[in-house]
Amino acid sequence: MKNFAVLGHRLEMLSSYSCNKLPCFSQSFKAQIRSIFRVLLFQANPFYVQLVYFVMLSLLGYLALMFTKPRTTRPKDVDVFFTSVSATTVSSMSVVEMEVFSNTHLIILTILMLLGGEVFTSMLGLQFTRSKIIPKFHDHHTDGRIDVVNTKNHFPDSNADQIELGLATHSHLENEKPQIIDHIDGMNNNNNNKYNSIRFLGYVVLGYLLVVHIGGSILVSLYFTLVPSARHVLEKKGIEIPTFAVFTTVSTFSNCGFVPTNENMIVFKNNSGLLLLLLPQLLLGNTLYPVCLRFLIWVLEKITKRVEFSYMLKNYKDMGYSHMLSSLRSFLLALTVLGFIVVQVILFCAMEWKSEAMDGLTAYQKFVASIFQTMNSRHAGESVIDLSVISPAILVLFVVMMYLPPYTTFLPTTSDCEDSASAKGIPNPRKTLVESLVFSQLSYLAMFIILICITEREKMKEDPLNFSVLNVIIEVISAYGNVGFSTGYSCKRRLKHEGDCKDAWSGFSGRWSTQGKFILITVMFFGRLKNFSTKHGKAWKLS
Repeated sequence: MKNFAVLGHRLEMLSSYSCNKLPCFSQSFKAQIRSIFRVLLFQANPFYVQLVYFVMLSLLGYLALMFTKPRTTRPKDVDVFFTSVSATTVSSMSVVEMEVFSNTHLIILTILMLLGGEVFTSMLGLQFTRSKIIPKFHDHHTDGRIDVVNTKNHFPDSNADQIELGLATHSHLENEKPQIIDHIDGMNNNNNNKYNSIRFLGYVVLGYLLVVHIGGSILVSLYFTLVPSARHVLEKKGIEIPTFAVFTTVSTFSNCGFVPTNENMIVFKNNSGLLLLLLPQLLLGNTLYPVCLRFLIWVLEKITKRVEFSYMLKNYKDMGYSHMLSSLRSFLLALTVLGFIVVQVILFCAMEWKSEAMDGLTAYQKFVASIFQTMNSRHAGESVIDLSVISPAILVLFVVMMYLPPYTTFLPTTSDCEDSASAKGIPNPRKTLVESLVFSQLSYLAMFIILICITEREKMKEDPLNFSVLNVIIEVISAYGNVGFSTGYSCKRRLKHEGDCKDAWSGFSGRWSTQGKFILITVMFFGRLKNFSTKHGKAWKLS
């Protein structure tokens, strides 16, 4: 009995010990997981972080679309994945007709476009930037005793020969203590202002996002409710007004270009009011986003008088937010956007005013359609006119507009020149070598075009009018610019009328081979992450 009692006592002690240690082990394990996550997320190259984000989001979207019942015939697996990537990278490259997708499909695509949009992903980047500042902010906080003062413990006084040295060092540190404390307090205040400013900026971007989406969806819904001609189009196609309003607003603001109808916006080319409602959203979510954001922060600073908004305006470079530009750069950007729009509208009206693309429209409708079409060439991609009937000169103009980055300005600002000079002043040999060996973006685009011409060479021989080099270039540049413009495919342009051919409201790439579609998928990812490669290839001189 005594042995059993001793054994029971030991088991009780072991159980008590385990119960006490398990919570500590669990907390330690969670802390290790958080530490590993922070290292992978914050120490990893931002390019790989974003690449993994877009690839995983595309795969999740593909699975969600595959397990949802379509409205009509289920598309091929490669076409479903292509559509998921196109929505995630806000490219709107289409290989199937949009009316194939059910209402649930449209909701899934809406979520993908929202999560893949530039404004939303930049808001996530702000949260990561703020999280990086937290440990630096806390590391400088002390309880009134700074770490330098505690260095006296490193000078032992047990040896008589070191007493004078220890006292002298201690006295020297005591004399410098106020200056050190002031310096560290200044660092604390700066970190505090930066942390709070980034937090407020996140709130501003979130509010900006919500107001535009909610307001835009309500306005589009009201338009369809009040205008019978537009409402009958959706009723005939079996598309719900709320779904269309939210889908189109998210697509327009994120500059994706998807529209739930097969014809995109061509079916609404007579509804100039709807086109005018969507025009501001094109600019607010893309080319004029930095301008509107800075103006909004300026207004909030005047109203609230908060130091955080003032800090954002004065220290826009320290915010770690690429969409925060200086006042001069914002002004030049607004002028550039307006200049591109004016030039495109003038050329488009001069070339297409009496063309087949404008048949059946009044002068007012032609003017609004011209503005809508030309503004969409800068990364939005919604079409109110069939691009296959537009003159080659305008198509080349659109190619140039699709290639240009969204924040292109006429002249570099002084700050940009200083940034370039400072960057050149402290070169990184390893980074400079890698960037020199890497090709430029134009070189990669040329390679992609050549590869697609190789994969589609048989079709280019048999059907040269549809599979022309210009149409391939437009498709590739459109995918790279995440625009979505496409000349489509027409059975009437075929030289050989052998076999069955049915016209479909899908993009030109819908007629490509599986290999060609996967190359275009790569182009869409490359275009979505082009900010990481804009400075590459500078060592390749052409003269």
